[in-house]
Amino acid sequence: MKQPIYNTALYLRLSRDDELQGESSSITTQRSMLRQYAAENGLNVVAEYADDGWSGTNFDRPDFQRMIEDIEAGKINCVVTKDLSRLGRNYILTGQYTELYFPSRGVRYIAINDGVDSANGESEIAPFKNIINEWVARDTSRKVKSAMKVRFAEGAHYGAYAPLGYRKDPDAKGKLLIDEDTRWIIEKIFDLASHGMGAAKIAKTLIEEKVPTSAWLNFQKYGTFAHIFEGQPESKRYLWTIGQVKNLMKDETYIGNSVHNKQSTVSFKSRKKIRKPEEEWYRVVDTHEPLVDKDVFRQVQEQIKGRRRERKDKTTQIFAGLVKCADCGWSLRFGTNNQNKTPYSHFSCSYYGQFGKGYCSAHYIRYDVLYAYVLSRLQYWSQEAEQDEGNLLHRLLKTGDRERAAAKKKAASELKKAEKRQREIDTLFMKMYEDRAAEKITERNFSMLSTKYQNEQAELSEKIQTLQERLVKSEQENSDAEKWIALIKQYSNPAELTAPLLNTLIEKIVVHNAVINTYGEREQEVEIFYRFIGKID
Repeated sequence: MKQPIYNTALYLRLSRDDELQGESSSITTQRSMLRQYAAENGLNVVAEYADDGWSGTNFDRPDFQRMIEDIEAGKINCVVTKDLSRLGRNYILTGQYTELYFPSRGVRYIAINDGVDSANGESEIAPFKNIINEWVARDTSRKVKSAMKVRFAEGAHYGAYAPLGYRKDPDAKGKLLIDEDTRWIIEKIFDLASHGMGAAKIAKTLIEEKVPTSAWLNFQKYGTFAHIFEGQPESKRYLWTIGQVKNLMKDETYIGNSVHNKQSTVSFKSRKKIRKPEEEWYRVVDTHEPLVDKDVFRQVQEQIKGRRRERKDKTTQIFAGLVKCADCGWSLRFGTNNQNKTPYSHFSCSYYGQFGKGYCSAHYIRYDVLYAYVLSRLQYWSQEAEQDEGNLLHRLLKTGDRERAAAKKKAASELKKAEKRQREIDTLFMKMYEDRAAEKITERNFSMLSTKYQNEQAELSEKIQTLQERLVKSEQENSDAEKWIALIKQYSNPAELTAPLLNTLIEKIVVHNAVINTYGEREQEVEIFYRFIGKID
């Protein structure tokens, strides 16, 4: 009988997680093993595909996808890996490829160390191996996070590139040294900021003066970001954005601090990033030489918080970003009525202003009315804090308890539903996998449903994490009242409102639509939500 010709793909994969696990599975080692096996077993090697630094839970790897394209094109009818874990560590998707996709395309699959060879029939051990590999991925993810926490505590820098103005110490891993060639850019940005210039004007200045961006500098040094600059005009090198400038202005790296854990992935299977609350960040001070004086940095942060859009008359709108519509949630926009003999300022719903009736209503309120009300409330709470701090604390906690109890109950209920749905999807996945193996559903439907359920799993994981964090936070809010009292005591009986004062003490101001009472008088409810403590009576 004529032996079939196997046009073979050698697939190699190694992730940083694998290295941390201590697996001796370097790309070089894998390549030697696979080539030797192919030579000894008469396999015609067509191509090698290597994904170095890619997680086994992620199947959007570039070379893996390139291999799939070559399979679809009919170039490959055999795939060889060192073991099943090199193919992947997600048992659902790995099983889909080994038991469904490869057989449907007439592709022989071999995992050398696991003794899997589809030419010998279905492997009974393979599904269990895939489950174990996913468990290993989950366990490794946990260990990696624990290891990173230790590294964070040491204050080391582990980014792919050093921040602008710094360079990596070649003799000490994770250590930053000042880069004498680029420090001037950071110093220039903070100098401009400390003299009152905002991020927008700084970005414009940098563009006009042709100051190179960090992306361009990294392209010059390492050849990265080629897709951004190749074939583009020279101006692309100096194209600063407001966001880039603002991020640099807020980066504590420049005062010598190392800050980590600002964001994390939804789960070990998902690469979607979520931002973490500041109280969960890892901050280590004085880990390297600063580029910016701490007082200058503090001044710039206050300016960022308090800075608002400058108007044509050169005044600054102190309420900007704080005043919200009670019905649609959009910000109220600031305007001035110049038609009267005595011009006056006011707020109105920006959603209504943009789209008109049928979407929202005006929620109109005069600036002087809002100003007087907010000032009176802050003066009242300031006096309460001065006269009897203990009584005020008791009062705030009593109010907060009611709100927390309601919020906690709601979060617990939502968490229970989300966890239940997560378990349901796990069951659906297993049933769907069995149905596809038994050919009860088509590969197309399996793939479509698999994608749908994976997306829902990622959303649920994110939701569950958010709800769990919310419940934990609700247990820590007793100290928030004390924080707020300490803040308002800093502004003893304020005589006027300023942007820093408002942004320090107030989270948002919610304006309801005005109504006419039975006496023909105009009434309007305004709710103030304070930082840390929310709305209080």
